[in-house]
Amino acid sequence: MYVGQFKANQLVDRLEAAAKARQATVARFRARPSADDPIVLARQSARRAVIQAREVRVNERGMARLAAEAQREAEALAAQEREAAEAARQAAEKLERQAALAAEQKAARDARFAARKARARR
Repeated sequence: MYVGQFKANQLVDRLEAAAKARQATVARFRARPSADDPIVLARQSARRAVIQAREVRVNERGMARLAAEAQREAEALAAQEREAAEAARQAAEKLERQAALAAEQKAARDARFAARKARARR
């Protein structure tokens, strides 16, 4: 019989502890400040300020990212333009060298032809 009483007491203790916990939760809920309490309003305004500051920082980072991306694109475009200008310059130099070589070859050919004519006239 002693064991039965012990178990019954345990059950009663658990039920009482659960009831006290429920009462504590209700008391904590009722003790909460109302929505128009200055402390609650101050906390809400502080949260709004933090959220707005976070949004500003996010927007600033986004703008900085876009600016950096635009700068990279501009630099890439400038590099492509420089490469194109260099390629055009090299092509022009190559054409000039080919024209000069052709002129030298023609002059040498003409000189050989003139020498051959001169030998034939003697």
